[in-house]
Amino acid sequence: MQASEKRAMPETNSHKVAKNGWNPSSWKQKLVAQQPTYKDQRKLAQVVEDLSKLPPLVTSWEIETLKSLLAEAALGKQFLLQGGDCSESFEDCESPIIVSKLKILLQMSLVLVHGAHKPVIRVGRFAGQYAKPRSSDLETREGVSLPSYRGDMINRLQFSDDDREPNPELLLRGFERAALTLNFIRSLSDGGFADLHHPEYWELDFVRKSPKANGYQKQVLEISESLEFLEALSGSASAKVNRVDFYTSHEGLHLHYEQAQTRFIDRVGKWFDLTTHFPWIGDRTRNLDGAHVEYFRGIANPIGIKVGPTTDPDGLPDLLERLNPLNETGKITLIHRFGDDKIEKHLPTLVKAVQKTGQIVLWSCDPMHGNTESTSKGLKTRNFKRILTEVEHAFNIHEGLGSHLGGLHVELTGDNVTECLGGVGGLKEADLPRAYLTKVDPRLNYEQALELALLVSRRLERLRKE
Repeated sequence: MQASEKRAMPETNSHKVAKNGWNPSSWKQKLVAQQPTYKDQRKLAQVVEDLSKLPPLVTSWEIETLKSLLAEAALGKQFLLQGGDCSESFEDCESPIIVSKLKILLQMSLVLVHGAHKPVIRVGRFAGQYAKPRSSDLETREGVSLPSYRGDMINRLQFSDDDREPNPELLLRGFERAALTLNFIRSLSDGGFADLHHPEYWELDFVRKSPKANGYQKQVLEISESLEFLEALSGSASAKVNRVDFYTSHEGLHLHYEQAQTRFIDRVGKWFDLTTHFPWIGDRTRNLDGAHVEYFRGIANPIGIKVGPTTDPDGLPDLLERLNPLNETGKITLIHRFGDDKIEKHLPTLVKAVQKTGQIVLWSCDPMHGNTESTSKGLKTRNFKRILTEVEHAFNIHEGLGSHLGGLHVELTGDNVTECLGGVGGLKEADLPRAYLTKVDPRLNYEQALELALLVSRRLERLRKE
């Protein structure tokens, strides 16, 4: 997180209505998708009111700083690395787990810096990624149907009436854990945890056993030697490498939660969603006339939009116009998720459609969601080879169309899990149950995440030298 020395400006949950007719609750007038059904509406209203009175998780100037960095990434001057859990869980709000996530993001970013020779923006899927969309409102087991698990912010994973009933109080619990997570990350960053002089702080216990460890250590040594050389020339240490900023992101799915922390900032005359720096609209909720697009069109945050095989190229320009009418660079990140077998068919038409609008967007590749499959025993997994193939296709397509891939969006963990097939460790279907820990979607483990970073780094290096 960026530590700002600016004087805090008043951030009020004003009832002002924007000139375009928008206010934080105007989404309620639209068709709402992927929202839980609460039996006690009075209790929900009370929780939303309680949330609206709590101090915000992030500040407007942090959001504005991130937006300026994303604008540079859209122009090819920086690279976005966005990663973390598919869905955070309350029980994983523990310091070792949080530290492991930061370590793998730091290691990946260092590898990318080495290849690209440009700054990397580190955005975590954390401190708020507690809600998930579902393909069905109900889950049925042995003839019993209960509400689907929608994330710890909404209900519980255990299959019982009490656990699966959406509970508004969980919104407060989610906010509290997001605050705890964010506070710990800020403390680590300010305390020198991410100091580029000491990458050994980031080492995970099992890193030495990885076949990719030597490649990573070689790049660390080269960066350290370059850093020492530059500091020897200047005669002083660079303050910019003593700490690294992290920004937060989550899918802006639960609109009551987002609404409660939407504040009007007097100093800039804009509304900000202060639950996170960088919210995104999911593949299931980007309906032009839907509630989520209505909410997102009024906030000043930079926003992501998931696009995929079901995205209409003819409708995408209208969506961009609705969400970014002033064509602000850094405002929109299009996160494409196709699958290795569909990206070559669908991505070119979307890139061309955006190019015709004149909108400057940041393109980021999510190679995870389109490559989800099930094993013979019904276990959800992803094949690492397909993930790598989709990233390679993404680079090729953008390069061929005069566009450029400026970001990578991945679901990963710093833990030594066995959830995705393949990778340098050669994980097979029989290996998955050994450490299959995710509650929702499978994540890359440490080795796989580092291998992906090395691949992207080599591609960025090649582009740089062309």
